Amino acid sequence: MPASRPELLRWQFDLTWSLFEYHLERLEPADHLWEPAPLHWTVRAGSDGRWVPDWAESEPDPVPVPVPTVAWITWHLGWWWTVTIDHARGRTPPDRTGIRWPGDGAAAVAWLRDLRTEWLAVLDRLTDADLDRPAPFPWPADSGLTVAHMIGWANAELMKNVAEIGQLRLLRAARA
Repeated sequence: MPASRPELLRWQFDLTWSLFEYHLERLEPADHLWEPAPLHWTVRAGSDGRWVPDWAESEPDPVPVPVPTVAWITWHLGWWWTVTIDHARGRTPPDRTGIRWPGDGAAAVAWLRDLRTEWLAVLDRLTDADLDRPAPFPWPADSGLTVAHMIGWANAELMKNVAEIGQLRLLRAARA
């Protein structure tokens, strides 16, 4: 049993990451931009050659919400994780539009593994007192939520994204 709340959150992250590695190690280049449905979100090469994610400022209406590609999910994961790490370190995060998908699946996997290393540095320096401080993200400052909530949210968001990537990978393989 973890001896402290920081250790428990680190254990939760490590468990989720081990499930992610299962899928990361098996992703094929074609998995990333595979379009799972006619209505989907992906990343597209812009006129400058940089990859730009599909985006809507509010939930798409009418429903259904577009099904994301693995590439879009990896961009989304990299975006929210970069912003969370910056907030946890007291840095000003980049705007969403400043976070770009690296351009291919192998580079995206390397990017996410680098973010993991940064996240571990954040997690490994946390104390119980740190966890009780007000959360700098993703809620308003007066929300009453703490850094512990932020870390728990980030772990849950990662878990959701891992499940989405795994499901898309398995679905594409089953349809091949």
